[in-house]
Amino acid sequence: MVLRRVVQLLIGLFFYGVGLAMLVRSMLGAAPWDVLTLGVSNHVPLSFGMVIILISVVVLLCWIPLRERPGLGTVLNALLVGPAADLALLMIPEVSALWVRVLLMIAGVTMVGLATGLYIGARFGPGPRDGLMTGLHRVTGKPIWVVRTGLEIIVVTLGWLLGGVFGIGTVVFALAIGPLCQFFIPLFDVEPRPRPDPEPAEASAVNVRGRAR
Repeated sequence: MVLRRVVQLLIGLFFYGVGLAMLVRSMLGAAPWDVLTLGVSNHVPLSFGMVIILISVVVLLCWIPLRERPGLGTVLNALLVGPAADLALLMIPEVSALWVRVLLMIAGVTMVGLATGLYIGARFGPGPRDGLMTGLHRVTGKPIWVVRTGLEIIVVTLGWLLGGVFGIGTVVFALAIGPLCQFFIPLFDVEPRPRPDPEPAEASAVNVRGRAR
């Protein structure tokens, strides 16, 4: 079970990076946090993936006053999604045809939803951004949707001011990612199944022994 969870986690994080790269290559708008990533990458001599790592580290530092506890999945998310995105950007060429870009956008959003189901379903802890959201929800008492929407408005606005790509893909991602996660997470949840009830004969024997004592 542990081996399966680790493999599922790694596949999920790789797919997450690929999905983000698809959205970038679509040139129709990046995921909200990646609008910020693209904006920052315009001003520093770092690749898109390295900026993802940098922002993840900053977000994890924000966990400290919130008293959130990272898991293995949290750390690997911060370290592996960026390189996976860089690798995918090398493999996916830039395209100009609008219909191909729309397909890339749709595939990218779907891939991120699938990847989220895989890595969250592995139960090794939330990603840095998800943990920030849940931590702020716990500390402030605000509903999850309020915290998530507020965070994404802030990062999109900041990223756009820095030159990040905001577009229809950003809106599609924001609207679709919740339902996609709700669909995929139960499919890949590795929560151990409850132990089956003992067979009737075995249960009777247990009851007899219990009464004898």
